[in-house]
Amino acid sequence: MALPGGHHLDSVTLPGQRLHLMQVDSVQRWMEDLKLMTECECMCVLQAKPISLEEDAQGDLILAGGPGPGDPLQLLLKRGWVISTELRRIGQKLAQDRWARVHSMSVRLTCHARSMVSEYSAVSRNSSKEMGQIEKLLMEKCSELSAVTERCLQVENEHVLKSMKACVSETLSMLGQHFGQLLELALTREVQTESCSVTELECSGGISAYCNLCLLGSSNSPVSASQALVRKIDASDNIYTTESTTGNLFSLTQEGAPLCRIIAKEGGVVALFKICRQDTFRCLYPQALRTLASICCVEEGVHQLEKVDGVLCLADILTDDSHSEATRAEAAAVVAQVTSPHLPVTQHLSSFMESMEEIVTALVKLCQEASSGEVFLLASAALANITFFDTMACEMLLQLNAIRVLLEACSDKQRVDTPYTRDQIVTILANMSVLEQCASDIIQENGVQLIMGMLSEKPRSGTPAEVAACERVQQKAAVTLARLSRDPDVAREAVRLSCMSRLIELCRSPSERNSSDAVLVACLAALRRLAGVCPEGLQDSDFQQLVQPRLVDSFLLCSNMEESFV
Repeated sequence: MALPGGHHLDSVTLPGQRLHLMQVDSVQRWMEDLKLMTECECMCVLQAKPISLEEDAQGDLILAGGPGPGDPLQLLLKRGWVISTELRRIGQKLAQDRWARVHSMSVRLTCHARSMVSEYSAVSRNSSKEMGQIEKLLMEKCSELSAVTERCLQVENEHVLKSMKACVSETLSMLGQHFGQLLELALTREVQTESCSVTELECSGGISAYCNLCLLGSSNSPVSASQALVRKIDASDNIYTTESTTGNLFSLTQEGAPLCRIIAKEGGVVALFKICRQDTFRCLYPQALRTLASICCVEEGVHQLEKVDGVLCLADILTDDSHSEATRAEAAAVVAQVTSPHLPVTQHLSSFMESMEEIVTALVKLCQEASSGEVFLLASAALANITFFDTMACEMLLQLNAIRVLLEACSDKQRVDTPYTRDQIVTILANMSVLEQCASDIIQENGVQLIMGMLSEKPRSGTPAEVAACERVQQKAAVTLARLSRDPDVAREAVRLSCMSRLIELCRSPSERNSSDAVLVACLAALRRLAGVCPEGLQDSDFQQLVQPRLVDSFLLCSNMEESFV
């Protein structure tokens, strides 16, 4: 408490003790606190303004710590990312009716936009009349946004504020469109110049920024970049240029399905298969095929592959032993992608049926000769997807002794060392187990013991992806066991190996199956199939709870469902 004169107590005497306190003036303390309170706001304003490294920097205004003069692309990306973030945050604050924050952020957004325009104009060689018009529209909308949000601060009537909120939202939307158009035009010009490539985008983290920023404006923003790269690949006969451009195109494909669709529509699949059909570019086959696999994650890519007889090209690569293992592995990755059961269009790949026998044979051979886990994973993934693609593939695999190849690989840690690879193997076994003659091959190769081991699949790292892969392995192992147990010999072998005990454990212990309902249903089905052949392997309580009731009743009993009334 302050005494008259504005001074605190200098000291307070206590029995046997004396505490010394500093003499502090109240006004002085208030002024010091005020400085700290306003310093934060000052820093916000300063950060919104360009800072020159030198006072006589000839007007080259750049971000502190950012790209130097002559780096217009990185400058655009750096400022553009900040502006896109501000636009998103303003939208969030507007939804919360936090008008003071909306206004202050609008002012800051105007500063960022003005800085981007002035900085880019100072270093760019590609300014144009069209760009100048868009810059003018952008700054007008920024000023309009600042003015209207300032008026909102003075309004107390909720109905008036509601109508003004719609106006602010519309202005913000238009501002985002103008910003997207400006960024599209500027980035397209920079990407298409000889001095700039998508590699620069990648090095500055710009591809990701570019794709995110494009969402604010025209949806066709990435088209020009992909067009330029595809044209460059198509026209180039220089191996180094083609290698660089293909790498850049691959970087674009990693930014998600929308860009893959654009690349496919702009002729990316055609250009890449052109590389894969020229012997002079043999060393580039792996890179080109890897890019193709990424593009074919969308239907447009698969359609384009079909149009250019891409399946035939892949079959030629897979069956040609003169190609490196890496090349054939990447071709297998493309096959895995185009036969993915998640893409409905793959069911209509008529050209695939014509080459399926050659492809399946080559993939089995690749699995057998794989020198690494990655190669085996790609080849086995392609085989797994093909078994979904057509049941005839399962008969081909049986004739090619694929079961022996796959089961032998399971004991080779160099080839099969992750749950992801075991997921592919058990998928193939599950789909092949619908064939009656598959059971004898499984028994002959000690496959039941392997399936038993897969029922105990556990994640090593605990990552969500690995945990999910382990669940799939357990589920498919139980499905395989249920299907194979139609054969009494398989069922008796499974009982001898204590498969029933493991299935009961998976049913009764949610932690053993990571509380997966899919694993539970598969295990109940397998247990019931085994119990039908060897009921003596079950205790009475297990039979009464897991086998005798309806499947749904046993499921509810074991699923450990907990109701929450929160």
